[in-house]
Amino acid sequence: MENEKLKEIYLAGGCFWGTEHYFKQVDGVVETEVGYANGKVDNPTYQMVCSDSTGFAETVHVVYNPEKVSLRFLLNLYFMSIDPLSYNQQGFDRGSQYRTGIYYTDDADLEEINTAYAEEQKKYTQPMAVEMERLTNFFVAEDYHQDYLDKNPNGYCHLPRRLFEFARKAKDRNNI
Repeated sequence: MENEKLKEIYLAGGCFWGTEHYFKQVDGVVETEVGYANGKVDNPTYQMVCSDSTGFAETVHVVYNPEKVSLRFLLNLYFMSIDPLSYNQQGFDRGSQYRTGIYYTDDADLEEINTAYAEEQKKYTQPMAVEMERLTNFFVAEDYHQDYLDKNPNGYCHLPRRLFEFARKAKDRNNI
């Protein structure tokens, strides 16, 4: 597959360890990387981000093959993995770095993102707390955060482990 055919999306779903592991299971996702998105300093460290003063969200950069998996399917899986009403918190993790967000780099994706967001919003009477913004910056997290749950299979994760198996078996019927 040529790289120019690959697409990307950045998803903040609370602690990035579980969110990364979740999306790594999806057929058609070719690469994931954890980092810090849409903050206000250069080259933040984990300690800086945890100080709640940098404005960054723990985020997963998801690179995918759109011939195998659609953005819409990925967004549907994303909404299954978060509490979209929770502000600056997922599971037991609290702080602005744990907020939820969909950050895009390609304006052509915005219509699909808006559609998926609107469909999800219909399920709730309260407004969702999920940010929907253009990616302004992304800094790769420290090496020990990359593939964390692969390196530490019993490590902390706010996501139910059953979601990983679900993601591994999930198929985008529209792209088959």
